[in-house]
Amino acid sequence: MKLGGYADRIARVNLGSGEVRYEGVPEEWALKYIGARGLGVRYMLEADPTCDALGPKNLLCFMNGPLTGSKANMSGRMAVVTKSPLTGTVTDSHHGGWSAARLRWAGFDGLIFEGISEKPVYLYVENGQATLKDASDVWGKDVHETIKHMQGLYGEKDLTVIAIGPAGENLVKFASWINENDRASGRGGTGAVGGSKKLKAIVVKAPRNYTEAKDTEAFKKAHERALATIMDEKNITAPKKGGLSLYGTNVLMNITASIGALPTRNSQTTSFAEAEEISGEKIRETILVAEPTCHACPVACKKEVEVTYNGEKIRTESFEYETAWAFGGHSGNSSRESIAYMIYQCNKYGMDTIEMGNCLATYMEVSQRGWDGQENLAWGDHAHMVQLVEKTAFRKELGAVLAEGVTRVAAHFGHPEIAMAVRGQSIPAYDPRGLKGMGLGYATSNRGACHLRGYSPASELGVIGLKTNPLDWKGKGELLKLLQDIHAFSDSLDLCKFSAFAEGPEEYAQQYAAVVGLPEFTANDVLAIGERVYNLERYYNQLAGEQPGSDKLPARFLTEPSTMPGSEGHVCELDQMLEEYYALRGWQAGGVVSDEKLKALGILA
Repeated sequence: MKLGGYADRIARVNLGSGEVRYEGVPEEWALKYIGARGLGVRYMLEADPTCDALGPKNLLCFMNGPLTGSKANMSGRMAVVTKSPLTGTVTDSHHGGWSAARLRWAGFDGLIFEGISEKPVYLYVENGQATLKDASDVWGKDVHETIKHMQGLYGEKDLTVIAIGPAGENLVKFASWINENDRASGRGGTGAVGGSKKLKAIVVKAPRNYTEAKDTEAFKKAHERALATIMDEKNITAPKKGGLSLYGTNVLMNITASIGALPTRNSQTTSFAEAEEISGEKIRETILVAEPTCHACPVACKKEVEVTYNGEKIRTESFEYETAWAFGGHSGNSSRESIAYMIYQCNKYGMDTIEMGNCLATYMEVSQRGWDGQENLAWGDHAHMVQLVEKTAFRKELGAVLAEGVTRVAAHFGHPEIAMAVRGQSIPAYDPRGLKGMGLGYATSNRGACHLRGYSPASELGVIGLKTNPLDWKGKGELLKLLQDIHAFSDSLDLCKFSAFAEGPEEYAQQYAAVVGLPEFTANDVLAIGERVYNLERYYNQLAGEQPGSDKLPARFLTEPSTMPGSEGHVCELDQMLEEYYALRGWQAGGVVSDEKLKALGILA
């Protein structure tokens, strides 16, 4: 491969035979799909899209991008790409920290696992070599115990451990891979795929060795420009001054509650009266103890907290907005300490906090309406919530039902309509009646309900220069397509999503071109590749069996008007937005991407 930025080395690990093979990255694929998210989905297409997500034919890909391990700002993300056992769609779930950079420094662009091992194993990676080793000693241990064990074997210096916990081993549908104790590839059940393959951990040993750009002078200029936008005091990313740096993602709690866009009590209302008690501002004032950062990131959005709950003192990161909402307002709970403890539990056991919180909120509504007489869970009963989080990780009693995810929980109790989910994945912390663009974003997200495919609140809340009215539906099709395409590209680089709060296609284009050594690459190329990746995912889902008309929202958002200030009287006009969106995407009715469209994008010959 002639392109810069790539190690040009993939380890393909057959867990059934124990064989590890090494291969390069096809240059055509690198140019078309970049890396991380895009390249991972391209590898997934080579496998069987119709496969059982927990079966031997599913791939589990840990992927970097060409900027990974370089000095590019916020370039410490890794994409875990697989077929989701929660949704049946292709999914990519990203985590920060240092694992992505360290994998690149160890000489790899990605690790691809196939098959199923007969016994528990882990992969040890160092100096361009990957070796399968027996994991029997750590099978059954939680994430924190597993990391300590590996540190005892290999030392703490220059070491990264990515592991699953009991939730992954027990095939909880929303189990996660956890990196360095607290950074999660949270969504989509990637950890359950690891558990099904008997893959306990990936251990990477590598000293710092920055990836050099092909055109060093061009990269220096591009890097300086990108860093200046992040440091600019008018941007939310400004270190120690911008809201994201001061309060983390939880800077949004008070804002969304104030405009009637915070889903509360399983989205029965759109604002939580006690939102202030669990907000980023309150966390900084009360329980914040540290603000660690990821590779090459000046923002430091992570907020590490320390609490004592039920007599146990714990320290954990990160008190994120989505998690604070899921275990907080969505569940009618304003106890900061209990929320921090449930974050700790999910990191320890390896579970998605968003799906877990939604499962609890869904069951709370089941209890509220008297649809289950076995076990009552009242709104805000955090002591009972904590018990159920643990039971879910081990599939005990009611936890065995919750472990299946929101859509299956609601169906189990005979009321699928109370599942606040799309494609089987629960919503994050934005109510589509108060943020209309997010409704379209949930419906059209290829991996199930998600705010990170196209983060329209950045526009609707005025975080970026492209300001739109959160209560207007017109024009949101154009907005979502633009943001989805930009994010598909940045996820393929792989840069942190928060870079987009300051940087744009021009900054991405300049950094990428300098690193890989392309003399001509523009913002339009960024958007074209992003569009290709987004359509590639949609194509995979169609091959996997997704039916036309799957771009839907729960009826509650469409038919039950908000009763809260800021969005009172509003519902989400999804059908109108879809019509606009499909026209711009060039998709057929029902959200189908045609062969003609795929050929035009270079996905099909």
